[in-house]
Amino acid sequence: MGASFSALFIDQDGVSSSSPCLGDLPESCVASIIQHLDPPEICKLAKLNRAFSAASWADFVWESKLPPNYHILVHKILGFVPQNLGKRDIYTRLCRPNTFDGGTKNVWLHKSTGGVCMSISSKGLQITGIDDRRYWNHIPTNESRFHSIAYLRQIWWFEVNGEVEFPFPVGTYSVFFRLQLGRVSRGFGRGICDPEQVHGWDIKPVRFQLWTSGDKHSTWECSLSEAGKWFHYHVGDFNVENPNSSTKIKLSMTQIGCTHTKGGLCLDSVVIYPSAFRERLKHRGFLKCTKPCCHMLHSI
Repeated sequence: MGASFSALFIDQDGVSSSSPCLGDLPESCVASIIQHLDPPEICKLAKLNRAFSAASWADFVWESKLPPNYHILVHKILGFVPQNLGKRDIYTRLCRPNTFDGGTKNVWLHKSTGGVCMSISSKGLQITGIDDRRYWNHIPTNESRFHSIAYLRQIWWFEVNGEVEFPFPVGTYSVFFRLQLGRVSRGFGRGICDPEQVHGWDIKPVRFQLWTSGDKHSTWECSLSEAGKWFHYHVGDFNVENPNSSTKIKLSMTQIGCTHTKGGLCLDSVVIYPSAFRERLKHRGFLKCTKPCCHMLHSI
């Protein structure tokens, strides 16, 4: 709808029409129309003329794009509720990667949909053996939004745990581990992957578990494969029904069989997206679907 609507006001040469009726449109009328468009289209139309530019700053336009509990989100992320910012400014601030919990977590709104997304760095997770350089190393890289990943050289007991408590808006969310087999490094100005130390992941699948508010628990398994590419391994989904209180989730990734070692794994982060984003990851070839050990979510 947005693209076809904006095309009505832009000629084939990409120049806005000089028709006087556009400039004569009341600002309130323009605002009532553009509030039904997505944010990128609103910003695009704001360049047409003064009426559209002024309408694009109307608070009620952007309040409809913000999550219903945005006041709680702003206080959680920024630590205060700004008094002099308009709703468009607040939306813009929330669309940026906002860091909290000592820099180990990022949260942001998806620019087009307003959906809340979160990323938890490897340093925000509890990793068995992380302080022993015989097993793990932290490697700086531009391939992570946190500019650092945890690299597993070799270990017998592989276990990663994490938890987060956050006031997610109402909806269904999917949790993923972002992983790559093979050590990341730089070569000739670009990222390259060294798969030399990759071993042990084809012997036994990795187990992914998710615990959510209300004592819901799911268990999934997947064998790690395809070295040299970052994948999102699906941990599970959770539902949020009350946006005014924080939802607490716990998650884990384990491969504890002591019959063999495993290594050569890069762990970037845990990411949480609205579940609708799963299809986008699948379409782009970044999704690894896991198989359920327990067919449905069940109570502990």
